[in-house]
Amino acid sequence: MENVRAGGEGEPAETARAGETPAPARGEAGRSRSRASALTGRPALYAFGAVLIGAVFWYLQFSTASICCGDFDAYYHFRLSRMIWDGLWTGDFPPAFNALPFTTLNPQDFVDHHFLFHVMQIPFTWFSDFETGAKVGTWLFACAAVFACYWLMVRHRVSYPVLWLLAILGSAGPFLYRIHMGKAMAVSIVLLVAGIHLLWRRRYVWLLPLAFIFGLTYDMVFLLWVAAGFWFLVVLAQERAWSREVRRALVAGLLVVAGTGLGYVINPYFPHNVVLTYQHLLMKVRPGGNFSTAVGGEWYPYNTLEFLANCGTAFAAMIFGYVAFRDGTRKRMERALFLLLFSTFLMLVNMKWRRFAEYWPPFAVVFAAFALDPLITGLRLRFRIAPADRADHADHADHADDAAAQANDHSRAATPDSIERARAWEFASVGTLAVLLAAPLVWYARISSADIASMPGPDRYRGGVEWLKANVPAGEPVFNSDWDDFPKLFFYDPQRPWIAGLDPTYLLDRDAELMRHYERIGRGEETNPGPIIREKFCLGDGPGRRCARYAITDHEHEGFFNNSLDSGWFDVVYEDDDVSILRIRDAKGEPPPDNAPPANFAPDNAPTPPSDANGADEPADSEGAQE
Repeated sequence: MENVRAGGEGEPAETARAGETPAPARGEAGRSRSRASALTGRPALYAFGAVLIGAVFWYLQFSTASICCGDFDAYYHFRLSRMIWDGLWTGDFPPAFNALPFTTLNPQDFVDHHFLFHVMQIPFTWFSDFETGAKVGTWLFACAAVFACYWLMVRHRVSYPVLWLLAILGSAGPFLYRIHMGKAMAVSIVLLVAGIHLLWRRRYVWLLPLAFIFGLTYDMVFLLWVAAGFWFLVVLAQERAWSREVRRALVAGLLVVAGTGLGYVINPYFPHNVVLTYQHLLMKVRPGGNFSTAVGGEWYPYNTLEFLANCGTAFAAMIFGYVAFRDGTRKRMERALFLLLFSTFLMLVNMKWRRFAEYWPPFAVVFAAFALDPLITGLRLRFRIAPADRADHADHADHADDAAAQANDHSRAATPDSIERARAWEFASVGTLAVLLAAPLVWYARISSADIASMPGPDRYRGGVEWLKANVPAGEPVFNSDWDDFPKLFFYDPQRPWIAGLDPTYLLDRDAELMRHYERIGRGEETNPGPIIREKFCLGDGPGRRCARYAITDHEHEGFFNNSLDSGWFDVVYEDDDVSILRIRDAKGEPPPDNAPPANFAPDNAPTPPSDANGADEPADSEGAQE
């Protein structure tokens, strides 16, 4: 291995002793070194990493025919992306969002807090098959997130970057699972890595436009605030005085705040986006972690043993990073200390909320890579594997200084035989580590693939929603018994008013009494739900008042379904393997009308699915990808 450190361009081919001028490479030896450099230089490393990431993630993303993974939120995001595109062409921008009128995301207050992310997804809604396009887009964003972390290590010359890439890919099962969800997390990781690189290079002025883009893309822009704050503390610790560098680091943080502010103000949803962000913080960031209502599982912590088992590589990376962390050259110290603080923060946050499982594991490995790099460099210099003169680029002068210092400490005569033996040991050690790191990658990938494959098929709820579109007026609300089903219902009928979706706290925040009724009915605690639904879940006033007369429920809500039929207020008008649709009678015990559809209305009898290029028969509405 002639050049196993990332980015070998411009390096001397060989240096026998520190300070000795290398002889020009000649003949077969020179050609051999040139071939080795070509195989381990940055372009080759980037190409290999891209292929490896793409292959692993393609396997995971296409473990299911549905848009990945677990919940249906990706269906909401891609439908909204298509709606934005249609709205741009028709002049309806931002598009109207009528799907959740009972919540804080009603048409007047709706906010797309993933706006730029949805714009990024638009090209993938042009596929002839909507879901295939969405899966390709999700795969590409997930690949970009991991490649960004890999790029950071290659760009800053970490030793053995491919090994660290294997560690990232096998860092945690929840990471592999959640990074494939069609949400904005993957894009936010790319933006975070860009921000970290700008901080390290002290290109602070570029943080302003980056934070502006981040603020328009996703409200996780506040992680960039955290990164800028930690960087200020690191610089302050290094300078130990109120120096010019400390003042510049403080300005960097202010530029991040200013850029975020611009992203919130120069926004089609201003000022409602500011209000929603404030409400979101009140809903989720609570002392003790107690929520005012049951929310999605991603907002709860993992079981301790489950967390340790699912994130084994990430935890090992943190431990090795803590143990190996030590003083080094200025730049190395700054970067390693920053990553120690940032990855520790992400770990603590992930312990509290599962939804951060896509952030902590890759940064845990990146921290270990930078913390261990001085030790690895020292070992390679001790055994004369690496040349001491690393000053091939001004940005990497810290490596040159550190290498020269260690070379002086460990200077000794190096014979060709000893160098070859050292390289053989290096090759064997690297190969062994590659096998050890590939093992958790294979294990977590197989588990994640099985979990992804178990999610419902792509046509779940399609038959039921098509029946509603054919038999229930478009503006009439339909009672959905589970807020978690909303993204898929919205995907098939974005103009329909539904009762709750995306997050139950949006209904709670708008109308606490209505939320109390909704929870009791959905949990099967209300034995006579018919009159409550018809009288409480209504839109408008006077002659234009529209109340829910139909309910759609999956087969997991047996309490609600049984109570409805036992009450004498409901008739089953549609049923398939996924859902049942119930009509609420005008009076208890009233027989169904003569023209009521048969109760055993099967999926095969459902109207033909829409045939437009994007799986939708009408333009979509606006956003709300609130997780």
